[in-house]
Amino acid sequence: MDVQPRHQQRTPSESAEAAGARAAAGLDRRAELSEFLRTRRARLQPEDVGLPRYGRQRRVPGLRREELAQLAGVSAAYYTRLEQGNGRNVSAEVLDSIARTLRLTDAEHAHLIHLARPKHKAKQTARTQQVRASLRQLLDTLDDVPAYVVGRRAEVLAWNRMAAAVFGDWAKLPEAERNWARMVFLWPEYRDLFIDWEQKAIDIVCSLRMEAGCYPEDPRLSALVGELSVKSEDFRRLWAAHDVKEKSHGVKRLHHPLVGEMSLMYESFRLAGDADQSMVVYHAEPGSPSAQALRLLASWGTDATMAGSVSSSREP
Repeated sequence: MDVQPRHQQRTPSESAEAAGARAAAGLDRRAELSEFLRTRRARLQPEDVGLPRYGRQRRVPGLRREELAQLAGVSAAYYTRLEQGNGRNVSAEVLDSIARTLRLTDAEHAHLIHLARPKHKAKQTARTQQVRASLRQLLDTLDDVPAYVVGRRAEVLAWNRMAAAVFGDWAKLPEAERNWARMVFLWPEYRDLFIDWEQKAIDIVCSLRMEAGCYPEDPRLSALVGELSVKSEDFRRLWAAHDVKEKSHGVKRLHHPLVGEMSLMYESFRLAGDADQSMVVYHAEPGSPSAQALRLLASWGTDATMAGSVSSSREP
């Protein structure tokens, strides 16, 4: 795939600049907690949780604070302080009750805990991400399926030949540009590659949101969010939703410039010894046209990688 990264040339709006400046200045944990709880509360209606609806007009979407507090078994004043980011020493039991009331997923529950009861991880954020030599060897042995290792901030850390043939030759890019978030939101060619581009974009933002909860003081993550907030209206829209999700498994439909449409299943595995890194492996249904397309790319070897290479040049 011949990917030519290009930034949008339009001048960002004032709101985009403001959003980018705020994000680049650092992710405010209290503000993140407030917005996360508010957006989760807005998803539920009184009838969803067995409460009567009084009147047709409600000043806020979803549950009111006092309604949620009643269901969670805490005082309205306490919950209000928590949602405003002023809760101190909140207990695990209270968070569990709020999570059950809001019907949070496991990923959302974990995100709530990270925001409400943060642990200092400054040393981890400063640590350079390294991929074990044995893991790189394992990637090379997977010579008939695309596989790569992704780290914090959606950074692509290592990959095999088939990943380069399918997604582009990341070796031709500067290290700082080997980032799924930048590629998906800033490079038009990846909109063409992913048939359901919107879902791929959502997956990336949900993952970055999870990391922001774990590492709110990570300056590189803040800078990435700030950059994307300025340059991509789609990123700003999805980031504002405060949705979170763990990388796991699924299906991606691709339109490859050499072999056409492919439907590839993927599995994502957290790596033992470094929970910030995941190995992602794609494969096709045996005997399917997609499996045949992968075999064709594999048979082309270096030629397929060169034809699908990512250009290292960038527009100013």
